Amino acid sequence: MKLLKCALLGALVTLPGAAVAAELNLICSADVVICERLVSEFEGGHPDIDVNMIRLSSGEAYAKVRAEARNPQTDLWWGGTGDPHLQAGQDGLSAQYKSSMLDELQDWAQGQAKVSDYHTVGVYSGALGWGYNTEIFKEKGIDAPKCWADLLDPALKGEIQIADPNSSGTAYTTLATLVQLMGEDEAFDFLKKMHANVSQYTKSGSAPVKSAARGETGLGIVFQHDAVAQAVAGFPVAVVAPCEGTGYEIGSMSLIEGAQNPEPAKVFYDWVLTSEVQNMMPEAGSFQIPSNAKATPPAEAPDLSTIKLIDYDFAEYGSAERRKALLARWDDEIGSLPLQ
Repeated sequence: MKLLKCALLGALVTLPGAAVAAELNLICSADVVICERLVSEFEGGHPDIDVNMIRLSSGEAYAKVRAEARNPQTDLWWGGTGDPHLQAGQDGLSAQYKSSMLDELQDWAQGQAKVSDYHTVGVYSGALGWGYNTEIFKEKGIDAPKCWADLLDPALKGEIQIADPNSSGTAYTTLATLVQLMGEDEAFDFLKKMHANVSQYTKSGSAPVKSAARGETGLGIVFQHDAVAQAVAGFPVAVVAPCEGTGYEIGSMSLIEGAQNPEPAKVFYDWVLTSEVQNMMPEAGSFQIPSNAKATPPAEAPDLSTIKLIDYDFAEYGSAERRKALLARWDDEIGSLPLQ
């Protein structure tokens, strides 16, 4: 009887025409809460597609996609700074795709697609800056830094956290921003001096301000929307846009070349560019500027029109050659220094 039951079960499993859910292997390079919300909403509206999601910082995501180039295990890479997405496109790691949603996107989001020859697209934007713990600064009598130059104040010794640009798109954007603001040699001189105030180079770009929110450090260099998220959550975090000017990100999305599940990936790609999806993002603690022109920017999001933004050169600093050279120099001149 038991053998008959097993045989019957096996026959049921292999019945021809049985519905099998499609799969989507997704890398998400945003905060894990945002990633999980996207997956939950997508699966709720697309019960025929099962999403396997992993959360990786931008640099880690690029490294994974590159390592799997001969046998891709990822179908779609959503979020994270645009520079590694652009590099992935140049390296032939991402596929060309023109979404039917392109015409609904902001000019800067369409520009990201055009400059990459449609290997990536903009999904959100946000300016670089920092968040600091107001209670720690008050308790220690530290003046609130308003400019990049203020981050060299000896009073900030051990109070700054910033991510490692090898793993974090946020930190790479910081590096590229300083080079464009100051010149390359001057930027590395600045970073060497600021190193004396750094307590940790984190793996994740948003981790520094989360540490500041918890009182584990004084200040985190991050995208301003990540600092806003901590303030909205009730932590004593103030948000700063540097007075000299600052860079910004175009968070991007890429369909992987040779993906095993390209059709489900395209379904997600088109879906996440809709205004309806982008309007729900603040509910998950995402305060970036949405790429769909019909979407409503979160009320708490930093107003980019009031921030002194540099003319960030995405083509140059997203190029494989420039990015590799800057990261190699950072490893040699900054990453090799002992933390004090």
